[in-house]
Amino acid sequence: MRQPGRLRRSAHPLRRAARRELRASGEAPRRRVPEAWAKLTPQELQIAQLAADGLSNREIGERLYLSHRMVGLYLCRTFPKLGVTTRRQLRAVLGVTSPG
Repeated sequence: MRQPGRLRRSAHPLRRAARRELRASGEAPRRRVPEAWAKLTPQELQIAQLAADGLSNREIGERLYLSHRMVGLYLCRTFPKLGVTTRRQLRAVLGVTSPG
């Protein structure tokens, strides 16, 4: 039977190597936190991603065959779950890079 901590101990050299590589590339290692988007339903996530990409409610509605009002409702439900109040913050939370 495998010991629970054994896998974790064997990963230490890999973690150290990954940190070295990150520092060498100019990036900073970050602690992994549970992703905020994991709280969303698939429909909410899809709409949030499209909104973060810069689409208007009307454009999102056209793509997903929803009314723009329904898209707004989904976003009103999504923003509090993610702890954001603007689409710009939505981009940051979902990790969307700016267009262009």
